[in-house]
Amino acid sequence: MLWSGVVTGVIAAVASRRVWPVAPRTAAQIRPALTPLGGEPSEDGDGLTLLVNPSAGPALRRSPHETLEEAFPKATFVDIGGDADLEEALERAASSARAIGMAGGDGSVGAAAGVAHRVGKPLVVIPAGTLNHLARDLGVHSIEDAIEAVKEGDLVAVDVALIDGQPFLNTASFGSYSHLVDARERLESSIGKWPALLVALFQVLRRYEPITVELDGRRRRLWMIFIGNCRYHPAGFAPSWRERLDDGVLDVRLVDADHPWGRVRLLLAVLTGRLGRCVVYETHVTRRLHVKVLDDGPVRLARDGEVFDGSREFEICKEDRPLAVYVKGEGRAS
Repeated sequence: MLWSGVVTGVIAAVASRRVWPVAPRTAAQIRPALTPLGGEPSEDGDGLTLLVNPSAGPALRRSPHETLEEAFPKATFVDIGGDADLEEALERAASSARAIGMAGGDGSVGAAAGVAHRVGKPLVVIPAGTLNHLARDLGVHSIEDAIEAVKEGDLVAVDVALIDGQPFLNTASFGSYSHLVDARERLESSIGKWPALLVALFQVLRRYEPITVELDGRRRRLWMIFIGNCRYHPAGFAPSWRERLDDGVLDVRLVDADHPWGRVRLLLAVLTGRLGRCVVYETHVTRRLHVKVLDDGPVRLARDGEVFDGSREFEICKEDRPLAVYVKGEGRAS
């Protein structure tokens, strides 16, 4: 308890913009450059199948279904939720639709993206979750933005990545990274984002054991690993924005557990703003990563906020073909 209090106090005192670079603009203003693919507008939703969770978007005055049905009277609607099988509903939608829409959060949008990509159909991203990372990056901040995107008919290319065969559009991880994110989110409302991140890092390094794996044939003990679909900014443990959604690379960040005094070195590097020079912290970009888990017990993997049981040996890779996604054309960079 004493050490925890000391560390918390030091962290709160030194955490500043010097430790982590911040976005050049607010999150709402940052929009990655997007590569146009053309497309066809749809004024009435003819040929669209839209999957909607009726309970999504509790802060909205109207249900997503009602708003979308009014905008697209000729679209086919599928309500999901409860005991409904999302994958089965997506497969049925993909068999006949010209385009697939998903009203939900990043996890359900990721599932829809995997099916849409496999069958070569465009995806309509309708933000109705908690964080809506992909929708934010696309400039689709509301259901009305999604409706406008379909009516304009503008499509852009978005990279798709896989972890153990499961698609993700934002991030994936294994090891303790998901615990780091959870701990940070619990703390940031009371002490601020960057102090919360530092306290969370201390807690994770103190409480959790490293995972032993082979990465591309090399044995490693890791505290945590983050994999971004495309290169994320800033450097460090708070990746927040991307300059592109189709750069063809995976952004890999990991913390090595084999170095002597590794935890102390890492915490000092974070506190002094020297993370990029720390020997226990590594970052690189690649298109493919082969992982073999050497520890006993279940393998828990995370993709776009969804956790699942993984294989003991798997690939993390980029798909060669991009996913076509609807966006509003106004203000789009290429």
